[in-house]
Amino acid sequence: MSSPIRILIADDHPIFRDGLRRLLEAEPDLEVVGQAVDAAEAIQLANSLRPDILLLDVAMPKLSGLDALELLVDSPNPTGVILLTAAIDKADIVKALQLGARGVVLKESATSLLLKAIRIVMEGGYWVGRGSVSDLLVALRSLGPPAPERHEALPAFSLTARELQIVELILAAAGNKKIADTLNISEKTVKHHLTNIYEKLRVSNRLELALFAAQNNLIPKA
Repeated sequence: MSSPIRILIADDHPIFRDGLRRLLEAEPDLEVVGQAVDAAEAIQLANSLRPDILLLDVAMPKLSGLDALELLVDSPNPTGVILLTAAIDKADIVKALQLGARGVVLKESATSLLLKAIRIVMEGGYWVGRGSVSDLLVALRSLGPPAPERHEALPAFSLTARELQIVELILAAAGNKKIADTLNISEKTVKHHLTNIYEKLRVSNRLELALFAAQNNLIPKA
């Protein structure tokens, strides 16, 4: 059997935190490895325990979940962060994705939705609200303002045809290896193209690229 998904819970309400732990530990493929009472402790435990998933409450005293995300973004230990919240507006969802969150789940959601979100994020996908998002561009377009139409004859911010192919694959949640296999090129070549794309668009990571693409209609809707 594969190793269980290791989960860290961060919430300042003991009853909610303990109840969530019991629900998660009832699943044979999930393991709760720690609990944090605030965002500062969540950061400390995330760095020491290296969980697969951090379930992070947005509204906590002193340091919010979004503030914690800003401090976790440069962590050398990759952890899939899923925000738990009673309510959140679209702007904060976009900000959370920019900061590296992989999912946003409302606390009023059914347990089954949270379990699905955890497993989707572990598979490399995103979860926003009540559903899985394999295509991040679709999610960002739905969250942000309408994108301006781009005339097909105009250059797409000086990106080459190959670079546009790579952008489209990134927006479909493809990693470097999948991009390399799809385009029959090496991962080293993929990284070289990504460096050029980031420089041309003045972005620094995949999520900033996705936001830029959504806001500028870089890949036209099908």
